[in-house]
Amino acid sequence: MNKHSILLTGATGYVGGRLLKVLEAQGHTLTCIARTPAYLRSRVAPTTRVFAADVLDQETLRPALAGMDTAYYLIHSLGESKGFEEQEKIGAQNFAVAARESGVKRIIYLGGIGNEREELSPHLRSRHEVGRILRDCGVPTLEFRASIVLGSGSLSFEMIRSLTEHLPIMVMPQWVSVLAQPIGIQDLIGYLVLALDVQIGTSEIVEIGGSDQLSYRELMNEYARLRNLKRVMIPVPVLTPWLSSLWLGFVTPLYARVGRKLIESIKHPTVVTSNRAHELFALRPCGAAEAIRAALENEDRKFAETRWSDSLSAGTPRSYGSYHIL
Repeated sequence: MNKHSILLTGATGYVGGRLLKVLEAQGHTLTCIARTPAYLRSRVAPTTRVFAADVLDQETLRPALAGMDTAYYLIHSLGESKGFEEQEKIGAQNFAVAARESGVKRIIYLGGIGNEREELSPHLRSRHEVGRILRDCGVPTLEFRASIVLGSGSLSFEMIRSLTEHLPIMVMPQWVSVLAQPIGIQDLIGYLVLALDVQIGTSEIVEIGGSDQLSYRELMNEYARLRNLKRVMIPVPVLTPWLSSLWLGFVTPLYARVGRKLIESIKHPTVVTSNRAHELFALRPCGAAEAIRAALENEDRKFAETRWSDSLSAGTPRSYGSYHIL
Protein backbone atom coordinates (compact mmCIF):
# COMPACT_ATOMS: atom_id res chain seq x y z
CA MET A 1 0.00 0.00 0.00
CA ASN A 2 1.39 3.37 -1.01
CA LYS A 3 1.30 6.31 1.40
CA HIS A 4 -0.56 9.39 0.20
CA SER A 5 -1.03 13.01 1.18
CA ILE A 6 -4.82 13.26 1.36
CA LEU A 7 -7.36 16.02 1.77
CA LEU A 8 -10.60 14.66 3.20
CA THR A 9 -13.80 16.70 3.04
CA GLY A 10 -16.87 15.61 4.97
CA ALA A 11 -14.95 14.10 7.89
CA THR A 12 -17.80 14.90 10.31
CA GLY A 13 -20.29 13.00 8.15
CA TYR A 14 -21.39 9.39 8.16
CA VAL A 15 -19.17 8.04 5.37
CA GLY A 16 -16.36 10.55 5.88
CA GLY A 17 -16.12 9.78 9.59
CA ARG A 18 -15.67 6.07 8.91
CA LEU A 19 -13.17 6.74 6.13
CA LEU A 20 -11.20 9.12 8.38
CA LYS A 21 -10.39 6.39 10.90
CA VAL A 22 -9.26 3.93 8.22
CA LEU A 23 -6.98 6.46 6.52
CA GLU A 24 -5.47 7.46 9.85
CA ALA A 25 -4.85 3.80 10.77
CA GLN A 26 -3.05 3.27 7.44
CA GLY A 27 -0.62 6.09 8.16
CA HIS A 28 -1.43 8.49 5.34
CA THR A 29 -0.63 12.19 5.65
CA LEU A 30 -4.15 13.43 6.28
CA THR A 31 -5.69 16.90 6.19
CA CYS A 32 -9.37 17.66 6.82
CA ILE A 33 -11.37 20.82 6.23
CA ALA A 34 -14.32 22.06 8.22
CA ARG A 35 -16.16 25.32 8.71
CA THR A 36 -16.20 24.55 12.45
CA PRO A 37 -12.67 23.18 13.06
CA ALA A 38 -13.08 22.93 16.84
CA TYR A 39 -15.85 20.36 16.42
CA LEU A 40 -13.68 18.17 14.20
CA ARG A 41 -10.35 18.47 16.06
CA SER A 42 -11.67 16.44 18.97
CA ARG A 43 -12.45 13.57 16.57
CA VAL A 44 -9.15 13.24 14.71
CA ALA A 45 -5.74 11.80 15.55
CA PRO A 46 -2.97 14.20 16.65
CA THR A 47 -1.24 13.64 13.30
CA THR A 48 -4.26 14.83 11.28
CA ARG A 49 -4.36 18.51 10.35
CA VAL A 50 -7.64 20.41 10.36
CA PHE A 51 -8.11 23.60 8.33
CA ALA A 52 -10.94 26.10 8.54
CA ALA A 53 -12.33 26.14 4.99
CA ASP A 54 -15.58 26.32 3.06
CA VAL A 55 -16.15 25.04 -0.48
CA LEU A 56 -18.31 28.10 -1.09
CA ASP A 57 -15.18 30.27 -0.55
CA GLN A 58 -12.50 29.18 -3.01
CA GLU A 59 -9.67 31.10 -1.35
CA THR A 60 -10.07 29.16 1.91
CA LEU A 61 -9.44 25.88 0.05
CA ARG A 62 -6.00 26.67 -1.31
CA PRO A 63 -3.96 26.39 1.95
CA ALA A 64 -5.58 23.02 2.73
CA LEU A 65 -5.03 21.61 -0.79
CA ALA A 66 -1.40 22.69 -1.04
CA GLY A 67 0.84 19.62 -1.32
CA MET A 68 -2.03 17.13 -1.51
CA ASP A 69 -1.89 14.39 -4.14
CA THR A 70 -5.42 13.03 -3.50
CA ALA A 71 -8.66 14.73 -2.47
CA TYR A 72 -11.91 13.09 -1.35
CA TYR A 73 -15.06 15.08 -2.11
CA LEU A 74 -17.80 13.82 0.23
CA ILE A 75 -20.10 16.84 0.40
CA HIS A 76 -23.79 16.99 -0.45
CA SER A 77 -26.64 19.25 0.69
CA LEU A 78 -29.24 16.65 1.62
CA GLY A 79 -30.43 18.74 4.55
CA GLU A 80 -31.11 21.91 2.58
CA SER A 81 -34.56 23.02 1.42
CA LYS A 82 -34.07 25.73 -1.24
CA GLY A 83 -31.25 26.64 -3.59
CA PHE A 84 -29.14 23.61 -2.77
CA GLU A 85 -28.46 22.72 -6.42
CA GLU A 86 -26.86 26.08 -7.13
CA GLN A 87 -24.83 25.92 -3.92
CA GLU A 88 -23.60 22.44 -4.78
CA LYS A 89 -22.62 23.59 -8.24
CA ILE A 90 -20.66 26.56 -6.88
CA GLY A 91 -18.98 24.42 -4.23
CA ALA A 92 -17.90 21.80 -6.76
CA GLN A 93 -16.60 24.44 -9.16
CA ASN A 94 -14.59 26.13 -6.41
CA PHE A 95 -13.14 22.84 -5.26
CA ALA A 96 -12.31 21.73 -8.82
CA VAL A 97 -10.44 24.94 -9.62
CA ALA A 98 -8.52 24.95 -6.34
CA ALA A 99 -7.60 21.27 -6.71
CA ARG A 100 -6.34 21.75 -10.26
CA GLU A 101 -4.32 24.85 -9.39
CA SER A 102 -2.84 23.13 -6.31
CA GLY A 103 -1.55 20.20 -8.36
CA VAL A 104 -3.86 17.52 -6.94
CA LYS A 105 -3.36 14.31 -8.92
CA ARG A 106 -6.66 12.58 -8.16
CA ILE A 107 -10.15 13.42 -6.88
CA ILE A 108 -12.35 10.67 -5.44
CA TYR A 109 -16.05 11.52 -5.29
CA LEU A 110 -19.06 9.61 -3.96
CA GLY A 111 -22.31 10.17 -5.86
CA GLY A 112 -25.47 8.19 -6.48
CA ILE A 113 -26.65 5.65 -9.05
CA GLY A 114 -29.28 6.93 -11.45
CA ASN A 115 -30.08 6.61 -15.14
CA GLU A 116 -29.58 10.06 -16.65
CA ARG A 117 -32.09 9.27 -19.41
CA GLU A 118 -34.82 9.20 -16.76
CA GLU A 119 -36.31 12.08 -14.77
CA LEU A 120 -34.04 12.18 -11.73
CA SER A 121 -34.95 13.84 -8.45
CA PRO A 122 -33.28 17.22 -7.78
CA HIS A 123 -31.18 15.51 -5.11
CA LEU A 124 -29.79 12.87 -7.47
CA ARG A 125 -29.60 15.20 -10.47
CA SER A 126 -27.40 17.53 -8.43
CA ARG A 127 -25.07 14.71 -7.40
CA HIS A 128 -24.56 13.84 -11.06
CA GLU A 129 -23.89 17.48 -11.90
CA VAL A 130 -21.26 17.71 -9.16
CA GLY A 131 -19.62 14.59 -10.57
CA ARG A 132 -19.57 16.10 -14.05
CA ILE A 133 -17.93 19.30 -12.80
CA LEU A 134 -15.21 17.36 -10.99
CA ARG A 135 -14.59 14.99 -13.90
CA ASP A 136 -14.26 17.90 -16.35
CA CYS A 137 -11.87 20.00 -14.25
CA GLY A 138 -8.64 18.53 -15.57
CA VAL A 139 -7.83 16.46 -12.47
CA PRO A 140 -8.42 12.70 -13.00
CA THR A 141 -11.56 11.97 -10.99
CA LEU A 142 -12.93 8.62 -9.89
CA GLU A 143 -16.65 9.05 -9.34
CA PHE A 144 -18.27 6.25 -7.42
CA ARG A 145 -22.03 5.94 -7.77
CA ALA A 146 -23.76 3.95 -5.04
CA SER A 147 -27.34 3.01 -4.20
CA ILE A 148 -28.59 2.43 -0.63
CA VAL A 149 -25.84 2.33 2.01
CA LEU A 150 -26.47 -0.22 4.77
CA GLY A 151 -24.66 0.37 8.02
CA SER A 152 -25.23 1.25 11.63
CA GLY A 153 -26.14 4.93 11.62
CA SER A 154 -26.76 5.34 7.88
CA LEU A 155 -29.87 7.25 6.82
CA SER A 156 -31.30 4.37 4.76
CA PHE A 157 -30.65 1.77 7.44
CA GLU A 158 -32.15 3.94 10.17
CA MET A 159 -35.29 4.39 8.08
CA ILE A 160 -35.59 0.63 7.51
CA ARG A 161 -34.90 -0.12 11.16
CA SER A 162 -37.31 2.47 12.53
CA LEU A 163 -40.21 1.52 10.28
CA THR A 164 -39.79 -2.21 10.86
CA GLU A 165 -39.31 -1.91 14.61
CA HIS A 166 -42.23 0.47 15.23
CA LEU A 167 -44.91 -0.68 12.78
CA PRO A 168 -46.25 -4.26 13.05
CA ILE A 169 -48.64 -3.41 10.20
CA MET A 170 -47.20 -1.25 7.43
CA VAL A 171 -48.94 0.53 4.58
CA MET A 172 -46.53 0.16 1.66
CA PRO A 173 -46.53 2.82 -1.09
CA GLN A 174 -45.28 1.99 -4.58
CA TRP A 175 -41.76 3.38 -4.07
CA VAL A 176 -40.93 0.57 -1.63
CA SER A 177 -41.05 -1.89 -4.57
CA VAL A 178 -38.44 -0.10 -6.71
CA LEU A 179 -35.28 -2.18 -7.12
CA ALA A 180 -32.00 -1.06 -5.57
CA GLN A 181 -28.57 -2.61 -5.08
CA PRO A 182 -27.60 -1.90 -1.46
CA ILE A 183 -23.97 -1.80 -0.39
CA GLY A 184 -22.66 -2.36 3.12
CA ILE A 185 -20.74 0.52 4.69
CA GLN A 186 -17.61 -1.60 5.11
CA ASP A 187 -17.57 -2.46 1.41
CA LEU A 188 -18.17 1.19 0.49
CA ILE A 189 -15.22 2.27 2.61
CA GLY A 190 -13.19 -0.54 1.03
CA TYR A 191 -13.81 0.89 -2.43
CA LEU A 192 -12.96 4.42 -1.32
CA VAL A 193 -9.63 3.25 0.11
CA LEU A 194 -8.72 1.06 -2.87
CA ALA A 195 -9.38 4.05 -5.14
CA LEU A 196 -6.17 5.64 -3.86
CA ASP A 197 -3.99 3.24 -5.85
CA VAL A 198 -6.16 1.89 -8.65
CA GLN A 199 -4.81 2.64 -12.12
CA ILE A 200 -7.01 4.97 -14.16
CA GLY A 201 -5.89 6.95 -17.19
CA THR A 202 -8.54 9.63 -16.99
CA SER A 203 -11.77 10.38 -15.16
CA GLU A 204 -14.18 7.47 -14.69
CA ILE A 205 -17.65 6.70 -13.35
CA VAL A 206 -17.79 3.43 -11.40
CA GLU A 207 -21.11 2.05 -10.15
CA ILE A 208 -20.82 0.03 -6.96
CA GLY A 209 -23.29 -2.15 -5.09
CA GLY A 210 -23.64 -5.31 -3.03
CA SER A 211 -24.30 -8.77 -4.41
CA ASP A 212 -28.13 -8.46 -4.24
CA GLN A 213 -30.72 -6.46 -6.11
CA LEU A 214 -33.82 -5.94 -3.99
CA SER A 215 -36.37 -3.34 -2.95
CA TYR A 216 -36.92 -1.40 0.28
CA ARG A 217 -39.81 -3.76 0.99
CA GLU A 218 -37.54 -6.79 0.67
CA LEU A 219 -34.95 -5.05 2.85
CA MET A 220 -37.58 -4.50 5.55
CA ASN A 221 -38.63 -8.15 5.27
CA GLU A 222 -34.99 -9.20 5.65
CA TYR A 223 -34.55 -6.92 8.65
CA ALA A 224 -37.70 -8.36 10.24
CA ARG A 225 -36.46 -11.91 9.59
CA LEU A 226 -33.09 -11.24 11.23
CA ARG A 227 -34.82 -9.63 14.23
CA ASN A 228 -37.49 -12.37 14.45
CA LEU A 229 -40.27 -9.82 13.99
CA LYS A 230 -43.63 -10.64 12.41
CA ARG A 231 -44.74 -7.82 10.13
CA VAL A 232 -47.75 -7.37 7.85
CA MET A 233 -47.17 -5.23 4.76
CA ILE A 234 -50.16 -3.87 2.86
CA PRO A 235 -49.43 -2.38 -0.59
CA VAL A 236 -51.30 0.78 -1.62
CA PRO A 237 -50.97 2.77 -4.86
CA VAL A 238 -51.81 6.26 -3.52
CA LEU A 239 -49.12 7.26 -1.02
CA THR A 240 -46.88 9.67 -2.95
CA PRO A 241 -43.23 10.31 -2.03
CA TRP A 242 -44.24 13.69 -0.56
CA LEU A 243 -46.97 12.15 1.62
CA SER A 244 -44.62 9.31 2.51
CA SER A 245 -42.05 11.77 3.83
CA LEU A 246 -44.66 13.34 6.12
CA TRP A 247 -45.66 9.85 7.24
CA LEU A 248 -42.01 9.11 8.01
CA GLY A 249 -41.82 12.23 10.15
CA PHE A 250 -44.60 10.88 12.37
CA VAL A 251 -43.43 7.30 12.77
CA THR A 252 -39.63 7.46 12.71
CA PRO A 253 -36.92 9.66 14.21
CA LEU A 254 -36.03 10.84 10.72
CA TYR A 255 -36.64 14.50 9.94
CA ALA A 256 -39.35 14.87 7.29
CA ARG A 257 -37.28 17.25 5.13
CA VAL A 258 -34.34 14.86 4.87
CA GLY A 259 -36.62 11.85 4.50
CA ARG A 260 -38.49 13.53 1.65
CA LYS A 261 -35.28 14.07 -0.33
CA LEU A 262 -34.33 10.44 0.16
CA ILE A 263 -37.75 9.16 -0.94
CA GLU A 264 -37.91 11.53 -3.92
CA SER A 265 -34.80 9.77 -5.23
CA ILE A 266 -36.51 6.35 -5.15
CA LYS A 267 -38.49 6.82 -8.36
CA HIS A 268 -36.44 4.56 -10.58
CA PRO A 269 -34.25 1.48 -10.06
CA THR A 270 -30.79 2.19 -8.65
CA VAL A 271 -28.96 -0.95 -9.70
CA VAL A 272 -25.47 -1.45 -11.07
CA THR A 273 -25.49 -1.60 -14.87
CA SER A 274 -21.73 -1.76 -15.51
CA ASN A 275 -19.08 -4.35 -14.68
CA ARG A 276 -16.37 -1.72 -14.31
CA ALA A 277 -16.04 -2.12 -10.53
CA HIS A 278 -15.18 -5.81 -10.96
CA GLU A 279 -12.65 -4.94 -13.65
CA LEU A 280 -10.85 -2.36 -11.51
CA PHE A 281 -11.10 -3.84 -8.01
CA ALA A 282 -10.62 -7.27 -6.43
CA LEU A 283 -13.20 -6.40 -3.75
CA ARG A 284 -16.38 -8.50 -3.91
CA PRO A 285 -19.10 -6.90 -1.76
CA CYS A 286 -21.34 -8.89 0.57
CA GLY A 287 -25.10 -9.29 0.24
CA ALA A 288 -27.85 -7.38 1.98
CA ALA A 289 -28.44 -9.94 4.75
CA GLU A 290 -24.79 -9.85 5.81
CA ALA A 291 -24.72 -6.03 5.68
CA ILE A 292 -27.89 -5.77 7.82
CA ARG A 293 -26.51 -8.34 10.26
CA ALA A 294 -23.30 -6.29 10.64
CA ALA A 295 -25.34 -3.11 11.13
CA LEU A 296 -27.44 -4.76 13.84
CA GLU A 297 -24.31 -5.88 15.64
CA ASN A 298 -23.07 -2.29 15.64
CA GLU A 299 -26.47 -1.02 16.81
CA ASP A 300 -26.01 -3.15 19.93
CA ARG A 301 -22.95 -1.12 20.87
CA LYS A 302 -23.43 1.88 23.13
CA PHE A 303 -22.61 4.21 20.25
CA ALA A 304 -22.31 3.61 16.52
CA GLU A 305 -19.02 4.86 15.08
CA THR A 306 -20.76 7.58 13.06
CA ARG A 307 -24.35 8.45 12.29
CA TRP A 308 -25.88 10.41 9.42
CA SER A 309 -27.52 12.73 11.98
CA ASP A 310 -24.12 13.63 13.46
CA SER A 311 -23.17 15.66 10.40
CA LEU A 312 -23.12 19.38 11.06
CA SER A 313 -25.89 20.08 8.58
CA ALA A 314 -28.06 16.99 8.42
CA GLY A 315 -31.11 19.09 9.13
CA THR A 316 -30.98 18.58 12.89
CA PRO A 317 -31.97 21.34 15.29
CA ARG A 318 -28.29 22.13 15.82
CA SER A 319 -27.60 22.63 12.10
CA TYR A 320 -24.40 24.58 11.47
CA GLY A 321 -24.39 24.97 7.75
CA SER A 322 -25.80 24.87 4.27
CA TYR A 323 -24.45 21.57 3.03
CA HIS A 324 -24.53 18.00 4.18
CA ILE A 325 -21.45 15.85 4.53
CA LEU A 326 -21.68 12.21 3.54
